[in-house]
Amino acid sequence: MGDEGSAGSDVRPGSLIPGPRSLSWEQMVLVGRIARPHGLRGEVIVNPETDFVEERFASGATMWMKSDDGEQELTITSARVQNGRPVIGLLGFSSVEDVERLAGVELRVPEQALQSLPDGVFYQHQLVGCVVETIAGERVGGVTRVEGGAGGSLLAVDGARGEILIPFARHICVDIDVDARRIRIEPPDGLLELNEKT
Repeated sequence: MGDEGSAGSDVRPGSLIPGPRSLSWEQMVLVGRIARPHGLRGEVIVNPETDFVEERFASGATMWMKSDDGEQELTITSARVQNGRPVIGLLGFSSVEDVERLAGVELRVPEQALQSLPDGVFYQHQLVGCVVETIAGERVGGVTRVEGGAGGSLLAVDGARGEILIPFARHICVDIDVDARRIRIEPPDGLLELNEKT
């Protein structure tokens, strides 16, 4: 799942607040990828990377793409959800030929366009890159991705001896400081060793 996807009940994506962009492409948040053209009038199907699909991909919303021609702001002119995926029309794209080249293109928004989340709830991109350490100060590694599932979310951490999967639960991840890029954990006995790949 991408940067704006959720990790269980503690990580959520947001919705767009249109406005000027002042960040570089790398500082923007992934909200979806264009899958393929849909129909003959320039619509595309999007694989969303957000929990707020209808809000994010609403008519009038703006987002950014990057292609060989550089970065371009896109405005959604029509939107509907079909089988859980947005089908959108884009200003300036009116035929299947116009949008064929967009397959696989990432759609991003500035971080400040994301919805505010309640305390204790985080976006995935806020957790990726954080350094994980134990409450005793022992470095475990860096978060490379967040995996979600019916049983909850897991932090995939690049440890010294391989990848470690750490449940993203309050009783384990006891101190999360995304501004300082640090997560302090109190792992149950054997958790770190159990998850290490040899």
